[in-house]
Amino acid sequence: MARSGSDDPLGRMILVDGVALLHPEDAVFDAMLEGWRRQQRGGRRLQPKTIGDRLSVVRRFMEYANEYPWTWSAGDLDDWMTELIAAGDRAESTIRNYQGSIRQFCDYITSPYYQWPEICEERFGTHPVQICHEWNTVAHLTEYEGSADRRPMTREECQALFDYADDQVERAIRLGRKGAMAAYRDATVFKTIYGWGLRATEASRLETTDFYKNPKAPELGKFGALHVRYGKRTKGSPPRRRTVLSLMPWAVESVEDYLLNLRPRYRASDRPALWLTERCGRLQPREIEDRFAEYRDALGMDEDLTPHCLRHSYVTHNIEDGADPKFIQEQVGHLYASTTAIYTGVSGDFMNTMMRKVLDRVLTADQ
Repeated sequence: MARSGSDDPLGRMILVDGVALLHPEDAVFDAMLEGWRRQQRGGRRLQPKTIGDRLSVVRRFMEYANEYPWTWSAGDLDDWMTELIAAGDRAESTIRNYQGSIRQFCDYITSPYYQWPEICEERFGTHPVQICHEWNTVAHLTEYEGSADRRPMTREECQALFDYADDQVERAIRLGRKGAMAAYRDATVFKTIYGWGLRATEASRLETTDFYKNPKAPELGKFGALHVRYGKRTKGSPPRRRTVLSLMPWAVESVEDYLLNLRPRYRASDRPALWLTERCGRLQPREIEDRFAEYRDALGMDEDLTPHCLRHSYVTHNIEDGADPKFIQEQVGHLYASTTAIYTGVSGDFMNTMMRKVLDRVLTADQ
């Protein structure tokens, strides 16, 4: 039905001339999706999951509108958005992502480079148009679009989580139950996420060779710095790497203890992954999130708290302790200082201390 020319590295789909299609509308729509998939994967180097999610949005919109892309209108998008918003179960960032997928698909099928306007005019007597405009889509105005309920954990909450995680190890050992190794590992994972300000995915992808000596901190031995090799991707880029300098000696001790006393007990201890499972695999982000939720609920903490809140806490607590915000921005890998500021939720005591310093300085200057 369709082929990709050898001189077409971006995956432009060319329908074969002279071939009668049994269902031409479906065939052209499928070819559009395949061409867009190749353009995103081959030309923009996007990840398969990202592409799959976008294709799914386009298919869902097509089913809702009950129209093919070459007959879509801005009104169709307005109606779909109205229904999604009325349902009330989707975040604003999700709505914006849906609109972004439709916009980019329309950019692709309206581009003369890919010939879809010409093909649609020839076969259907009409052509696709861009249906996403400034006046009917959500603008991206903030760096962080997560739930407003997502906040840094307090120092007391962090300590309660770490203590509870340690207690589960001792409890499993005392009762002779399975799971003591997994509980030991997970307790260390949580301390590592907080101790170096990591995302769950970054923590999951760590390897034993990612820790390095820092000549400026010889007391930390070979754990003076952590090389994060799988930082968050942006706009089709490879994972962003960064080096995080170790700031919490107690977190270093926790990782060192895990590597010395627990990790060698795993059957796959010769593998590079830092966090192993009993089935010889790598601990996955979902497993980290599930264990965190289990402990959080047992402690009666807010259900909006996730492992990512430990990363927020790292930012907040270090700034409260006097660390330069620019330094913390580099530590957590934020491109913009505004993002780091959004992560920060300093305590009332900290704010009052800063207020007192400012007032004392002003009053002294006036005397």
